Amino acid sequence: MASKMIFINLPVADLERAKRFYESIGWKVNQDFTDGNAACIVIDDNICLMLLTRDFFTTFSERPLGDSVSTVNGLYALSLASAHEVDALTDAAVAAGAIEEVNADKRAQEAQVGMHGRTFIDPDGHQWEPFHMAYPG
Repeated sequence: MASKMIFINLPVADLERAKRFYESIGWKVNQDFTDGNAACIVIDDNICLMLLTRDFFTTFSERPLGDSVSTVNGLYALSLASAHEVDALTDAAVAAGAIEEVNADKRAQEAQVGMHGRTFIDPDGHQWEPFHMAYPG
């Protein structure tokens, strides 16, 4: 296991549906850390997504659980190796049931700095921002 990893913990209404969605976009379920309350989704060697049932998620904080479907609670930006990978991931997400959110002004601003990004919202309302940026030098 890498010395530094990121685990993004997200509440989900239906754990099986959420697992199917993320498997549909090419990410893998790590069965060693998956049970009836949670599923570990491996994005890459250093990034994992922990899908937690809403009831289980509430055991990690005393603050009330927000409604990710009607409000934005976070944006999950994921840097990818190419614009093609951004498009492939977003297209797969939409085909698996995500909603693509298109902001033409934002896309124009990103294009001016050499960035290609898209936005999709998963079935539980979590907003993903895959992007590629050609870094100078």
